[in-house]
Amino acid sequence: MPARMTEAPLPRLLILDDDADVATAARLLLRRRFSEVMTLQQPGGLLAAIERFKPDLLLLDLNFAPGEADGAHGLTVLRQLAARRDAPAVIAMTAYAEVDLAVQALQLGAVDFVTKPWDNARMVASIAAALARRAPASAAGSPLLGGSPAMQALRAQIASVAPTEANVLILGENGVGKELVAQAVHQASKRTAGPFLAVDMGTLPASTFESELFGHRAGSFTDARQARAGRFQAARGGTLFLDEIGNLPLPQQAKLLTALERRQVTPLGADTPEAVDVRIVSATNLPEAGLFDPQQFRADLLWRLNTIVLRVPPLRDRPDDVLPLAAHYLALYARQHGKPLRGLSEAAAQVLQGHDWPGNVRALRHACERASILATGSVLQPEDFALPLHAVAAVEGKAPLHLARRERDAVAAALAQAQGNISQAAKLLGVSRAALYRRLEKHGL
Repeated sequence: MPARMTEAPLPRLLILDDDADVATAARLLLRRRFSEVMTLQQPGGLLAAIERFKPDLLLLDLNFAPGEADGAHGLTVLRQLAARRDAPAVIAMTAYAEVDLAVQALQLGAVDFVTKPWDNARMVASIAAALARRAPASAAGSPLLGGSPAMQALRAQIASVAPTEANVLILGENGVGKELVAQAVHQASKRTAGPFLAVDMGTLPASTFESELFGHRAGSFTDARQARAGRFQAARGGTLFLDEIGNLPLPQQAKLLTALERRQVTPLGADTPEAVDVRIVSATNLPEAGLFDPQQFRADLLWRLNTIVLRVPPLRDRPDDVLPLAAHYLALYARQHGKPLRGLSEAAAQVLQGHDWPGNVRALRHACERASILATGSVLQPEDFALPLHAVAAVEGKAPLHLARRERDAVAAALAQAQGNISQAAKLLGVSRAALYRRLEKHGL
């Protein structure tokens, strides 16, 4: 029987800040959201700590000596982390909010930045967004996996659209990989040297909306002790990804529309507007009908955002991508967690490909990570993926599948994953080398 679904383990947090009081404040604020929290005061032991502690997220102070304000030490750390496959997601922290420093940190791989003293709600929201967006590091070079006609068409659209300056609206269900599509647009654009900055619009409180997006001057409101760059300024020269744009309340939609129309923002407390140079890519899981409902979304804002619309297909509409994706993630997590590489049993392959995956690729990825960590047999079985009982029963109750075609697809996927290495492909499939050679001959591969 399939195992009961278990909750995902809490992530690990590493805080690097020379001020012990600041590190302690962050640890106390965030300890309930992480399984373990580790603090460092100097960057000298950071790389060793990453190898030993394996953090999911790093809060990185950009200055490590009294009086420093240029962020040079923190930027050096970001450069070191950029070369590591096991690097955690990074949120940069600084008491100074110069736009240039924020842009440099984002260009070097930070996923966000916060200014000290931070607002607790803002810090928690930034961390939640960073963890939600965290993807396997080795998938970054080729994020849009899958050879189905739908994914081939999507990649062709991205290649056509990315070099332009057109605003892009990405539509798709939760878990299909809308941010990966946005990243692919950025990477193939003329702005690839600039930052890619993602903002979850659904989590921005109305009270801080303008400050977060447009910035503020010191003294512009209570607790505004220092000037702060907004997201539009920090993404200068790059791409600003407005995620979950459909969750933005109508009053905030009007403010965003004004900024897009004028290509200017006015920081809170400032007298004059500032020109912004960003490309807007947005995304929503709202059905398209909802976007055309004036009670949910302004038509004039929609026309600003949807110059080009990219639709990301759900995983249930591209079942031929399931097994190649599973092979990719199983190999990834076997390396990441130091586990043996296990192949799929025929029953497991049928269940995975027959499942409708309401959580899409994200759900498949989580299921593969769980199976990689907890499985004990030499070959993965359906119960290792902890899918709902009805999902397994539905697949098992179907008419016999086209086994020859499925076997050929599985062999081809394993060979591709193993880059032609017969021994590795045999391990992925859970068969001997001799058995794999027979299947290669049988299917003309």
